[in-house]
Amino acid sequence: MSIHNLIEVSLIQSESETQASRQIREEVFVVEQQVPPEIEYDEYEESSIHILARIDGQPVGTARWRKTEHGQKLERFAVMKAARGKGVGQALVKFVLDQIKDSEPAYLNSQVSAIPFYTRQGFEATGGIFYEAGIPHRKMIRKS
Repeated sequence: MSIHNLIEVSLIQSESETQASRQIREEVFVVEQQVPPEIEYDEYEESSIHILARIDGQPVGTARWRKTEHGQKLERFAVMKAARGKGVGQALVKFVLDQIKDSEPAYLNSQVSAIPFYTRQGFEATGGIFYEAGIPHRKMIRKS
């Protein structure tokens, strides 16, 4: 018998949720991937919509999105190492796409290693490889 943990995703609405999101991003991006904090926490923190994923009430993943001149940009997807492979990333992407619907283009800059994941979520890689924080990325656009 297997027990499936329930993944809950919600909009961040409190300071404690904001802190949980920052702790996840700190662990995944700053510690694990060695992204400098000044790059990770940018000028779009306040203008972005942030979300938090929980398993059994424990914060395990986070992401944000914001409106740009090119559509809705999905960013800062981070899942704690212990929660990877459990559907958290997929739940985060689905939540964001459900929020923005099909009203405008959705895109993201994927780490090259995550392109297969985002392809399964309905995104298509476009353009060449570029570097953000020393990590190779490609732009991906939601297929219509």
